[in-house]
Amino acid sequence: MTQLIDIKPVAETADYRYARGWHCLGEADSFRDGKLHTLNIFGGRLVGFANQAGEISVLDAYCPHMGADLSQGELVNGRVVCPFHHWAYEANGRCSEIPYCKRIPPKAKTRRWLTCEVNKLLFIWNNPEGNPPAQGVEIPYLPEIDSDEWSSDWHIDLLTIETHPRELVDNLADAQHFGPVHGTPVKYFANVFEGHIGHQIFHGDSERLGGDLVADSAYYGPATHFTRMRAEFDGMTVHSILLNCHVPVTPNSFELRFGVLVKKVPGWSEEQNRALALEYVQNNRTSFYQDVDIWKTKTRVEAPVLAEGDGPIYQLRDWYSQFYMDEAQVPAEWAQRREIITADHR
Repeated sequence: MTQLIDIKPVAETADYRYARGWHCLGEADSFRDGKLHTLNIFGGRLVGFANQAGEISVLDAYCPHMGADLSQGELVNGRVVCPFHHWAYEANGRCSEIPYCKRIPPKAKTRRWLTCEVNKLLFIWNNPEGNPPAQGVEIPYLPEIDSDEWSSDWHIDLLTIETHPRELVDNLADAQHFGPVHGTPVKYFANVFEGHIGHQIFHGDSERLGGDLVADSAYYGPATHFTRMRAEFDGMTVHSILLNCHVPVTPNSFELRFGVLVKKVPGWSEEQNRALALEYVQNNRTSFYQDVDIWKTKTRVEAPVLAEGDGPIYQLRDWYSQFYMDEAQVPAEWAQRREIITADHR
């Protein structure tokens, strides 16, 4: 087995490495409100905003002049105006105006982070080495987001969890928590790890989410998880897509966003479909927050004692550790497909 790198909770130091990958900051349109948005993530402070054309930028928030918090300034004509001395910064992070000086110092700029919009969501790229995403490392487009057959918007909850995000990612391989925690015993459970994608295939029955539940899910990198679900619910087949994503705040805490899309029932009115979506979204929230309650009080176990049928926890952590090392150090064989079937009781 490959030796895993140390990603245990640590003291909050400037040299702590946050995971390489795309991280979701929520619905993109929420940044198009003409305001500056304070983002306390990756152990620092960033500011997000949209210019007059609706293009979103995320910058390091501390002014290179005297260190004021730009997110506490003003957004004027698409530029961020510092609250301290009114230096104005463009969307690219460069200072374009100093009220009392015609010459702009060459170093008067702040970092602009790489972002993208996919599925009506805003994502930010983090890489401690400073490199852009490798070819193929991207967030997949979900055509359902633009389909009239589906609910038009994510129903997103935001909460902060006080632990390392690996506790959340462990669920991808934890086959045996579905019965005790969610009342959904496993019929079939498998994982596939290939490059930056970690996949889970689950079949089971759920009193809350419906019988003959089929959930096909994947992490695209360390922090963005989509699940396509199908289940028999109230005498009909319900299709849904779950969003489960996080962005670290400190080494030992992260913001978690949980969202749901639901497919409309043909022939139903908008009001009927809205009621179904809200009911199913609430059932999914209730189920998901059962995990959250566990994370709030559990401790981390670096070398868990596993029993047959537990799922490939060590292989999952092996896959996850790649996002905390330099890309050149990631073993080439990790790009190859690895499939593990934990349970097949169908």
